[in-house]
Amino acid sequence: MARFLRPLLRGTTYTRWLHLSVPMLFTGVWMFIDTSKPWVPAALLVPLGLIPAVRRGEGVQAQFMLARDGGEAAFSVAPSITWRDRWRTVLWLEIRLASGWVASEITVWLPLIAFDLVHSATGHTTTDNPFVPVSHPHWAYALLFPFPLLALYGAVVGLGELITVIARRLLGPSPSERLAALEERTEQLLERNRIARELHDSIGHALTVAVVQAGAARAAGDPAFTDRALGAIEDTGRAALEDLERVLGVLREAERPVGGRPTLTEADRLLESARASGAKVDAEVTGPLETVPAPLSREGYRILQESLTNVLRHAGSVPARVRIEVQDGRLVLEVRNPLTAEIPGPGRGSGLRGIRERAALLGGRARTGPDEGDWQVHVELPLS
Repeated sequence: MARFLRPLLRGTTYTRWLHLSVPMLFTGVWMFIDTSKPWVPAALLVPLGLIPAVRRGEGVQAQFMLARDGGEAAFSVAPSITWRDRWRTVLWLEIRLASGWVASEITVWLPLIAFDLVHSATGHTTTDNPFVPVSHPHWAYALLFPFPLLALYGAVVGLGELITVIARRLLGPSPSERLAALEERTEQLLERNRIARELHDSIGHALTVAVVQAGAARAAGDPAFTDRALGAIEDTGRAALEDLERVLGVLREAERPVGGRPTLTEADRLLESARASGAKVDAEVTGPLETVPAPLSREGYRILQESLTNVLRHAGSVPARVRIEVQDGRLVLEVRNPLTAEIPGPGRGSGLRGIRERAALLGGRARTGPDEGDWQVHVELPLS
């Protein structure tokens, strides 16, 4: 019984009924003007529905009056873009008008029928009600009193659900709007993945350098080397904090630009950080790095950072050869170091996977793995 009466406790039940009753205000005004032409309101809805902004107004009404808690995203709140959307709006207005007429008739006549049944049960005649013409009153009419009220209850709930289903079909997002929402969602997921790679590369590099420097300083037992190691840890930590603050700023403010990330023109900072950690880095730079497009240069910096981090993490203080080449419409990044221990092969490790993902997103290719006794990371990216 409680479940049966639960719709009476929902505000949506009453807002849906109010939504059905609104068109009858327009119809009622017209009936004061000319009762001989009741079809005029329906005819006027055709040009009205073709106005693009009307679809937005109907979508907003449906979202706040038909959806539960006003939070359903199944209704479009954008103006009509295509003619298909406009004609769907026209059809919706006509159905809403017809449903409103049915709802108003039910709202008026079912309570009147219930009242006349009680009135007849008390000994009065009711000849003016076409649905309950009683010329001979009888107490048994009181037994029929609940049925019109139950029918009213069912009509209130049922018509509300029906008009909501129709609204989802006719006022729902068009294919172009669904595609736009899907593209926006895809952009958000790509941005989250990019931020995850940013944090992995920046923070992972800083922690790797700090661990390697601390271990080398403790093993060396040389105060001068310890001072240099602490300085390198401090510089790397500051850079990581700047990167972390920038990424968190992007997360806090959706409209904040993604600028401020380091580029390949600042690659010397990475090389010096690796050298300070004990690695012997031999770098070869060919071509003008400043001509590399900014997005490509930023991603190239992260690829180089992750490659050097892997050298320090897996191989330690070993000689590393770095080649950065800009020519023939492409950017080449290569980092090689001797194989000193068993290193996970291609396809394992989030760092190597991130390098390959970056290269693929930029239209390039990446090779990672053993090569002639060395571990190699070789990335080629098109400049266009």
